[in-house]
Amino acid sequence: MSGHSKWSSIKHKKGAADAKRGKLFTKLARAITVAARDGGGNVDANPALGLAVQKARDASMPKDNIQRAIDRGTGAGADAAAIESVTYEGYGPGGAAIMVEALTDNRNRTGAEVRHAFERHGGSLGEPGSVAWQFENRGVILVDGDRYGEDDLMPAIDAGAEDVTEDGGLLKITTAATDLAAVRSALEDAGVDVQSAELSMEPKSTVEVGESDAPALLRLMDALEEHDDVDSVHANFDLPEEILEKAAAAS
Repeated sequence: MSGHSKWSSIKHKKGAADAKRGKLFTKLARAITVAARDGGGNVDANPALGLAVQKARDASMPKDNIQRAIDRGTGAGADAAAIESVTYEGYGPGGAAIMVEALTDNRNRTGAEVRHAFERHGGSLGEPGSVAWQFENRGVILVDGDRYGEDDLMPAIDAGAEDVTEDGGLLKITTAATDLAAVRSALEDAGVDVQSAELSMEPKSTVEVGESDAPALLRLMDALEEHDDVDSVHANFDLPEEILEKAAAAS
């Protein structure tokens, strides 16, 4: 089994809360705009755009908002042209490796603010490539573990899913990046409701973080996730459930 991180379930719950505040929609729209700018506005011909749009739909983002984001990317808007993708790498408390993917119109500002977040919460920002080798690009699908069991996910296995694990009340299905869409379609065709499906930098192995470091680590993850320019945060930490609950309450 590949590295298994508790961050998937935490991030999913945070995404639901962000959607209620409308903050998630802003980040989703920016990702759609950049994908449309770089690969065109045809969802069927632009896989990156297709994934960005599907992620927005999963979050119940209104169709009009999605279309406006696509139009902004395919038009001549200066705001779309100014946005660039930047990846930051570093370590958090307890030695957890962290990758931060951002979409920004000011690389210097975002870099300084991300560095400050690491340092403020006991981490350190590293050089490019310092932790990327510990991750690999995978497809990750989450379904409700209370509604479905592993037997319900057999269509995913038949379609190419590589692993199924329990993750904080969710069932996490891992696929090759190229098989994500096919596995999702197989589940939906079988009547399984998918809560989220996205490409993610998944850890090859995990680091178990102790109780003393867990609160600061989760505060760092929160600070990074909540930054306006940050699109996604990936980490390789693992926490026992009892420590995770205590740390989440303390953070």
